[in-house]
Amino acid sequence: MSTRSDRAIVALAVHEGGWSNHPKDPGGATMKGVTQRTYDAYNTRIGKTTRSVRHITDEEVTTIYQEQYWNTISGDALPNGLGYCVFDGSVNSGPSRAAKWLQQVLKVAQDGVIGAQTLAALVGRDIKEIIDLYCDLRLAFMKRLKHWSTFKNGWTRRVSEVRKQSKKWADGFEVKPSVVAMQPKADGPESISAVVKDMLTDKGAMGGVAGVLGATGTLLGGDGPVQYALAAVLVMGAVTGIWWMVRGRHT
Repeated sequence: MSTRSDRAIVALAVHEGGWSNHPKDPGGATMKGVTQRTYDAYNTRIGKTTRSVRHITDEEVTTIYQEQYWNTISGDALPNGLGYCVFDGSVNSGPSRAAKWLQQVLKVAQDGVIGAQTLAALVGRDIKEIIDLYCDLRLAFMKRLKHWSTFKNGWTRRVSEVRKQSKKWADGFEVKPSVVAMQPKADGPESISAVVKDMLTDKGAMGGVAGVLGATGTLLGGDGPVQYALAAVLVMGAVTGIWWMVRGRHT
């Protein structure tokens, strides 16, 4: 698999989630975005016994996404960012429809196959503009579906997030797939735990902490709500100041 398909599949997993069998979902029983019908067809094709999609493995999910969706919409041939945009649409609504949306935006024949003519129509175009037009068209299609009232919040959020990530990748903004989908966001180039570690090993920072504790102890030597309030403010302000002092070394 290519790096682009890898990251697209990981980003897709955020929206597809795990097991789903909503009575109003026309796709029916679905696990990690793969429907029971799709899984049955996959197993039949490779000569395996069909079974509940609930037991699909991560390896099978990746293979199905790569072979039946990413490759089908010529993901590696599409410009950076647009590949993920069309790929997400293909998993959600089918490769043929996803390809036709792109062809409609590009004003070429809508045969549902992204080939030489469709790719040629992308030459010299503003890819972020294409992504916007594509997502607008996709959302308009969703609004015409009879189940829009049931799924509108999730669908709207999904298209919005796909639009945003696609345009970032079109700009050349790269993030590791694991960071996009799996890891909590770090505040800056270092994680919070790394900054705290530096605070504990920084003599200047720890000297400041000691000074604050000494001053706090003096205040608490008195008795009354004013002393306690002043001590609390002093500790909070000093810790915040030390945080930003150490954090600045990582930016």
